[in-house]
Amino acid sequence: MIKDLSSITEPYVRAACIDAYDRLIKLSIVREIRSDLKDKAEDQAIHIFGENLRNYLLQPPMKGKVVLGIDPAFRTGCKLVVIDPTGKFIVKDKMFPHQLNKNEVVPQERYQEAVDTFKRLVLDYNCEICAMGNGTASRETEAFVAKTLEEMKPELEAKGQIVKYIIVNEAGASVYSASDLARDEFPDFHVEERSAVSIARRLQDPLAELVKIDPKAIGVGLYQHDVNQKKLSDMLDEVVGSVVNQVGVNLNTASASLLKYVSGINSSLAKKIIAYRDSNGKITSREDLKKVSGLGPKAFEQCAGFLKIPESENPLDNTWVHPENYEVAKEVLPLVQKNEKVTAALKKELEEKYGVGETTINDIIDELAKPNRDPRDGYPAPIMQKGVVKFEDLTVGMKVTGKIKNVVDFGAFVDIGVHQDAHLIEP
Repeated sequence: MIKDLSSITEPYVRAACIDAYDRLIKLSIVREIRSDLKDKAEDQAIHIFGENLRNYLLQPPMKGKVVLGIDPAFRTGCKLVVIDPTGKFIVKDKMFPHQLNKNEVVPQERYQEAVDTFKRLVLDYNCEICAMGNGTASRETEAFVAKTLEEMKPELEAKGQIVKYIIVNEAGASVYSASDLARDEFPDFHVEERSAVSIARRLQDPLAELVKIDPKAIGVGLYQHDVNQKKLSDMLDEVVGSVVNQVGVNLNTASASLLKYVSGINSSLAKKIIAYRDSNGKITSREDLKKVSGLGPKAFEQCAGFLKIPESENPLDNTWVHPENYEVAKEVLPLVQKNEKVTAALKKELEEKYGVGETTINDIIDELAKPNRDPRDGYPAPIMQKGVVKFEDLTVGMKVTGKIKNVVDFGAFVDIGVHQDAHLIEP
């Protein structure tokens, strides 16, 4: 940097350069590099959080099952609720199968009361799955359920009833159970009872229940409090919206929490749709959406294809086919129903007649050939627990199936049914 090394000012210029670098420039460069690395790390952490959330929301639902939801606890007792196959609450109860404090031995009378309560609910309401939260007293409750179901085998076999049990991740259930939304739905319930309902519904339809909770409270990410909160929120909202639209929504059963993520619908419009449904009964056609106050042509164009109506007389209202393509669908539907091939000549004719592309026509044909398909059906089904309830149940060489709870760059955390998670480390 010094052009004239023979100058009498050379020592002073050199000293000034060294001082400027050591005291100012070097620190500025270090800060800039650290800032760039932190931004990259944040982006990666947010990306991993988003992918984990997407996979978590896409868990397959347990359709058509009567579920006994259990919110485990020691001192306050385990809260029990029975939920019908549509997610509707049937009955609630409570049992105390565990010690109320560390020094207590569970009285036989109280334990037997818990057994009787559990058996009564399972048998009287034909429960098919027991869903337990994975919080406090989870493993103790799992052991109780496993033992009691084993004792009930003769009674269950006599009825031809099969009952399984599963541990459900209850992260965020307490957030939901204390929310205004939960209070509006179950005003007379205690917080733990609402939590038991949420646990049962998470198994029946994870997506419909989890959208009621702030994505950051679901517990599938790392370092979420250390990253840029605006970027994180934007990413998570985008993921939830993407999954909801990918799966589709039953217009007559969806909550406002679910509807607000549908393309073209915001929170205000979702509430108006619910209000219209409450005052007019079930919506029987996609065209009825146009009668909802505030839902204009543009919003209808964006949302109609994602809202399904099983009760509609028009079978196309329960497909992914958008109303603007109904005329095309009606022409190919008879051929698809007869398992006849739609010829290239007919496709060409439809393209010219309706001004649609070949890709659109192929998508319509694929949808009509497999109506009511759920994108989540291709994902692994929930794993029912059996046998392994504590660490001592594991033996060398045993093969166990687990549920991946979290995925990070260096590996994954797997719940194998005991108190400690297994770690799968990338080589």
